[in-house]
Amino acid sequence: MGHGGDVIAELTTDHREVEDLFEQLANAAPGSERRKHVADALTIERVRHSVAEEEHLYPAVRDHLDGGEALADKEISDHAGVEKLLKDLEQHESSDPDFDRLVAKLKTEVTAHVQDEENNLFPRLRDSVHPYVLESLGDKVREAKKTAPTRPHPAAPSTPPANKLLAPGLGLVDRARDYVTGRGR
Repeated sequence: MGHGGDVIAELTTDHREVEDLFEQLANAAPGSERRKHVADALTIERVRHSVAEEEHLYPAVRDHLDGGEALADKEISDHAGVEKLLKDLEQHESSDPDFDRLVAKLKTEVTAHVQDEENNLFPRLRDSVHPYVLESLGDKVREAKKTAPTRPHPAAPSTPPANKLLAPGLGLVDRARDYVTGRGR
């Protein structure tokens, strides 16, 4: 979290970290405590990333790209599906047979979303948005990730202004729960 660079570099680095976490999940022993720990880390990173995109990237997509409304709506819809899967995964122990099914489905959906962003959205942003704006968005995304929730909240709003108002409070509650339970360490 917080890598530096413009918004595209920041989010692309997040994508590589999530890919690494999926690899760690694949290499962890089935049913192991390590597998649950990695799934929690994946959830934390994915939720922070999604919240930051919804707060800052997608409003910029709406403002700067032709067809940006539809594109942002599609990306937010993708996030909603992933968030529901993360919520389901959170409810299962790594020894539960549904755990592996949920991880496989999650990986499929996240991989498709990442490929779409990196092959479609990011090149369009790079071509259409001034580098200064991309740098500023990178800073905003990094700041948003610091206060973002760490647990999935599928019923929470995903568009401004409500998401910008609620996310820091949800993030505070999530980080307190994580501290008490040891999750994410």
